[in-house]
Amino acid sequence: MADENGEPTDDLVPVILDFAHKYSLKVTFHIEPYKDRDDRSMYNNVKYIIDKYGGHPAFYRFKTSTGRLLPMFYVYDSYVTIPEIWSNLLTVSGSQTIRNTPYDALFIALLVEERHKHDIQRSGFDGMYTYFATNGFSYGSSHHNWASLKAFCDSNNLMFIPSVGPGYIDTSIRPWNNHNTRNRVNGKYYETAFNAALLVRPEIISITSFNEWHEGTQIEKAVPKRTGQIVYLDYKPHKSNVYLELTQKWSEKYRKEKEQWLM
Repeated sequence: MADENGEPTDDLVPVILDFAHKYSLKVTFHIEPYKDRDDRSMYNNVKYIIDKYGGHPAFYRFKTSTGRLLPMFYVYDSYVTIPEIWSNLLTVSGSQTIRNTPYDALFIALLVEERHKHDIQRSGFDGMYTYFATNGFSYGSSHHNWASLKAFCDSNNLMFIPSVGPGYIDTSIRPWNNHNTRNRVNGKYYETAFNAALLVRPEIISITSFNEWHEGTQIEKAVPKRTGQIVYLDYKPHKSNVYLELTQKWSEKYRKEKEQWLM
């Protein structure tokens, strides 16, 4: 489905899955808000995704502590829907429950404000992620709050997924938002975020983002580029793939530390 800002992407999904499989990557779905997103439409859309793509070898499944292999869905702006609607879908006794059906999955809510953690728990979500790449922009995206959020998740059997990013600058599309710009500091901002995430020992770390050029959070290769009035960030004096190298470095560090936590 298209949202009001773009084109339908269904035709692209098989291409993305095939290429991901070629490079031993897995794909999961980030569900944006759309018109009339509620318990019923979510059930139908999750069913559609799993029926259509769930058999592909690149379709991501997470192994839970009980050994189940479940799909995972990130639900952006989940807080715009009240917990009572979500609980219809996400709790075992809900009227539209997806639990213990062939379409059961892990559903990860977006936490922006601190109070959202209680709504997320009441809704029946399986975890929370913080999404934003600007340290200090929201309660959830502020690194110093991650320890208390992880403690809350641990005590309520929820997953905590902190989101890290290489920096932030969106003034080309939001000229008024200069106060949320975060300088990359030659990669140090990214490394600081990764370090903060590792300190709370999360099961998953998400990266925002691979290619949001207009918000300056891309980590893919970059060379100097100008279109009209917009000058895109490049990584000079570093190599064009410096952020991919940093991602690899911290992914390996995370994997090694994780092995120690689980011993």
